[in-house]
Amino acid sequence: ISPVIEYAQLDGRPWFERYQPISNKIASRSGNWQELRDMVRTCNEANVKIYVDIVFNHMTSTLPSGTQGVAGSGADTEHKDYPVVPYTYRNFHNTCEILSYQDPIQVRNCELVGLHDLDHSQSYVRQKIISYLNTLLNLGVAGFRVDAAKHMWPDQLKLIYDQLNNLSMDAGFPAGTRPCIYQEVIDYGGEAIKASDYISLGLVTEFKYGMELSRAFRGKNLLKWLRNFGTAWNLMPSKFALVFIDNHDTQRSGGDILTYKDSRKYKMAVGFMLSWPYGTKRVMSSFDFSSRDQGPPHNPDMTIKEVTTNPNMTCNNGWICEHRWRQIYAMVRFADIVQGTSVEQFWDNGSNQIAYCRGNKGFVAINGDNYNLNQTLLTCLPAGVYCDIISGLKDNNKCTGKSIQVDNNGKAQIYMSILDEDGILAIHVQSKLS
Repeated sequence: ISPVIEYAQLDGRPWFERYQPISNKIASRSGNWQELRDMVRTCNEANVKIYVDIVFNHMTSTLPSGTQGVAGSGADTEHKDYPVVPYTYRNFHNTCEILSYQDPIQVRNCELVGLHDLDHSQSYVRQKIISYLNTLLNLGVAGFRVDAAKHMWPDQLKLIYDQLNNLSMDAGFPAGTRPCIYQEVIDYGGEAIKASDYISLGLVTEFKYGMELSRAFRGKNLLKWLRNFGTAWNLMPSKFALVFIDNHDTQRSGGDILTYKDSRKYKMAVGFMLSWPYGTKRVMSSFDFSSRDQGPPHNPDMTIKEVTTNPNMTCNNGWICEHRWRQIYAMVRFADIVQGTSVEQFWDNGSNQIAYCRGNKGFVAINGDNYNLNQTLLTCLPAGVYCDIISGLKDNNKCTGKSIQVDNNGKAQIYMSILDEDGILAIHVQSKLS
């Protein structure tokens, strides 16, 4: 979930104001700490774990005098005085600009886009952060996304992580369970700071993953090359990687990154991600935007609009909710069912039509070419009729979308038209009709 720490209200209420903390209170446009506690409790009871985006590399930038936080907290941002925490200028690094990403001292001790940079070498600063994170753990959250981890020293982060509480037993977690931590380290190569500097501390974001898959599904690289997608593509080892097609930053940065705005190709890329055994996967859930800085859907008083849903579970009211798209939630289930299996029988047509098995549990076919796919392929599944989970669902022992007949040799005739809603097809052992 987005940052829950109190942040400054900026002109126009852009989405990124949530990344400018003004105090250490739990208060945001999404609600107060009691509402957060109730949401976390409800989610845990439904076996949905909550991971909070946390911002402690910095506080605000220098803002106009009188700027307040969403809960009314004030600060003298020009002089780095945040009385609610409290922090004074002595708790920050000296003001300097990051001019070279070849200099790790600049990257970690100077100000990221003018945001006042906290000095984590100070025990006082670390204890304030640890106290805040432990408050969230006591509410029942399961872990954290550490924003701007690249801009903090790994040894100082370790001092913080080592003093975090175990997950809350009151929230239903087993005794001694440690928080799951994943760290935002943007590493496309060519800089002094590497993602590998942080892998001993927890999971690390693998930004090259979404970039490479977006390029491939946009037709800028042949899908046939995906047969060895992973470390052979200069990605970090799978067990350390937190992977995604897009996130809240990259979906606004232009370039090749696929987003909900190019939904057919996007669903193919997300489907590949969820069917391929590499990394810990994260699915994006967005709100609609037409300009880069646009904040979430809101009422005239700037409160965030409710998420309303359709009978097919998709969202309205300005919310995109990619995680509720049938093609995506069906592939999340696919990922669970094939967990622990490897890719077998990878087939390609020499171009952008590919197919592969996940052990004897699942089968995926993708058509990224601009002509139909019509091929007899080995599915690695037992004989029977299977429902394609992309074009529909298995409902009352019937398929609401395509059905696939697998013969006694595990083979099936796979037909995918370029006119189909989706360019991906998937079946698994639990989509078989009885």
